[in-house]
Amino acid sequence: MRTTTSKELERGLRRGLSALRMPGMRMTFQEMADLARKESMSFERFLLMLVEQEQQSRTRNRIQRALRASRLPRSKTLEAFDRTRLPLKVDHQLRTLLEGGFLERKENVLALGPTGAGKTHLLCALGQELVYQGHRVIFYTSSELVDALIRAKQEQALPEFMKLLLRYEALIIDGLGYVKHSREEMEVLFHLLAERYERASVLITTHLPFSQWETIFYDPMNATAAVDRLVHHCVVLELNLPSYRLEVAQRRQKIAESAST
Repeated sequence: MRTTTSKELERGLRRGLSALRMPGMRMTFQEMADLARKESMSFERFLLMLVEQEQQSRTRNRIQRALRASRLPRSKTLEAFDRTRLPLKVDHQLRTLLEGGFLERKENVLALGPTGAGKTHLLCALGQELVYQGHRVIFYTSSELVDALIRAKQEQALPEFMKLLLRYEALIIDGLGYVKHSREEMEVLFHLLAERYERASVLITTHLPFSQWETIFYDPMNATAAVDRLVHHCVVLELNLPSYRLEVAQRRQKIAESAST
C-alpha cells in the first residue's frame, strides 16, 4: 500500500474541508497541526482547537452578513462616536441600551434633538453593537422606508413586507419629520408602527418634539396614537446638543487660522 505524502494529505484535507464548508478549519488546520506536534497535544485537544477556529470563523462571517443586511452606515461606529459630548443621563441610558435587554422587552428608543446633535450616529452605533451581539437590526431613513412601504402597497405585497420587517428585532427609522410626506404615505407608516407595537422595537431619530408630530401624521388622532404606542415602552434620549459637524468645522478653521499666522 503506497504511503500518502504530506502534500497529498494537505490537498485532501483542503478539498474535504472546502466541500464540507468549513473555511475556519481549512485556513488554519496546517498551523494548528504544526502547533499540536510542537506541544505534543492529544488528538482531542487538536480537534477542539480546529472546532473553535471554525466556530470563530462562522461567527465572524455571520456578523458580516448581518451587518450588510442591516443597511447600517458602517462608518458610524461606537468607537467613532464622541461620548464625552453626551449628557451624563444619556450616557447612562446608552450603557444600559448596549446590554440589549430592551429588545427582549420590546421597548422603543427615541432620540430627540436638533440637527447635527449626533442622533443618527448614536443609534447607528447602537445598532452595530446589537448586531455583534447576534440581534437582527435593519436601518432606513424615513424617506427610504416610506418609499418601500408605498411600493409594497402598490404591488399588493404590503402584508408580506410588514412580516419581513417583523423578523428584525430592531427597526431604526432615521430623520422622521425631515421630509414632508403625503397623508397616504404617513398612514402606511403609522400602520407599520401599529404592527410593531409590543411585538418588536422601533428606534427613531427626529428633530421634532412630540407636540409637533401632528405636522408629520396630519391627523391629530394619528399623531397622538403614534406617540402613545412609541412611548408606552420607551427610552427617550434627549440630545439637546449643538451641532457636532459645526463644532468640528469651527475647530478646523481655528487650526487653519493658527497655522497661517
